Amino acid sequence: MHSPRAQNNLLELPFGTSMYGLRQKGMPPAADLTTREGLRLLRPEAALIRVPESYFARSTTEAEVVIRSISDPSELLGRLLSRGHATIAGRLAGAFRRLGRVEIADEILATMRSADHDVREADPFEAADPSGPPLLLATAPPIVGRMERLWASGRETVLRAFPRPPESPLDPRSYLEMIDDIYRHDAYHSLSIEGYRVTPDLIELVASGAWNPDEDDAHRRDRDALAARGYYQAFRRVRTAVESFYLTEDPAFVRASHRSWYRELFAPHVAAGLLDAGALAGYRRHAVFLRGSRHVPPRWEIVGDAAGALFDLLEAEPDTAVRAVLGHWLLGYVHPFPDGNGRIARFLMNALLATAGYPWTVIRVEERGQYLDALERASVEGDVGPFVTFVAEQMRRSRALTGPPAD
Repeated sequence: MHSPRAQNNLLELPFGTSMYGLRQKGMPPAADLTTREGLRLLRPEAALIRVPESYFARSTTEAEVVIRSISDPSELLGRLLSRGHATIAGRLAGAFRRLGRVEIADEILATMRSADHDVREADPFEAADPSGPPLLLATAPPIVGRMERLWASGRETVLRAFPRPPESPLDPRSYLEMIDDIYRHDAYHSLSIEGYRVTPDLIELVASGAWNPDEDDAHRRDRDALAARGYYQAFRRVRTAVESFYLTEDPAFVRASHRSWYRELFAPHVAAGLLDAGALAGYRRHAVFLRGSRHVPPRWEIVGDAAGALFDLLEAEPDTAVRAVLGHWLLGYVHPFPDGNGRIARFLMNALLATAGYPWTVIRVEERGQYLDALERASVEGDVGPFVTFVAEQMRRSRALTGPPAD
């Protein structure tokens, strides 16, 4: 934070965050600034020139995302030339070259040298943790680069820690019957995790077809009953999507069907007049903040790019466990829908697990705290290990779920 009254001190803030007060007589040049959500921020090119060399090793993901978002070096070069930053130019040339941006690296060196600057290229990523995920090489919007980086950072953890697919999976017909049998458990726990007060009797009522909002005002107005009905409708859509995969083996089946799961979740609320019909439009068009979490999902303007990147990653990934576990985590990370993201994430995970014959996995409401803590660790700290272990344990316990849940 720039301020003429700052003392060049670090202010420690809650949750492991901090703010540095940099004593500056005036604001940075207007050309170096951009405004977002009421804050005056440095443009990426201006920030790259100001960060120390250690930033690239300490905050590798952030540095990589910004470097990959720059498609033309002109703005960088204007600042480097006007301020005579030969050492920084060498550092940035090395960073671009490390990420496969050879043309930009060469352009930085050639332009600076043509102005008689003695530029020596150095790779600032060289000191990064060698056990971390490999640096990626393509140009991409920042959110796409971040999604790809998060996927790469979690992939090896899933491969090491998650069980391999069953050697003798159920045939498709038997698997679909298993999905039908486990529905009541799945609905009870998934809805309870989200704070709905549902009972086995209510879930049975909705599934049996006895639920009648047209004639029973209590059914039409009861928030829990509407959520249970929406869950039932969405669950049937997910089952249909799994069945379609067995017939076509189309890897894009989740991309093609996930919006319909969302619509079914909330269609009863719209029919009852508790939600406007516009709520079914799809991805959110507003900012969202998660109660009790330090993770702030991407701003709504880039949700489409983030979700598209997620489905690209799902369809390119050869390992089913990686698709299912990281797909669950990252759909929640993006939080694309106005509501229901947790339920959609669990649907997505199970639809993908089904493609390799893994058991349908119920996240139990009794484990809600551990579940949310594991997701928080993944989204805020980048440590997906606890979430992988948690899902594997829940999958093991789900094998025994055959009777009705306890009241």
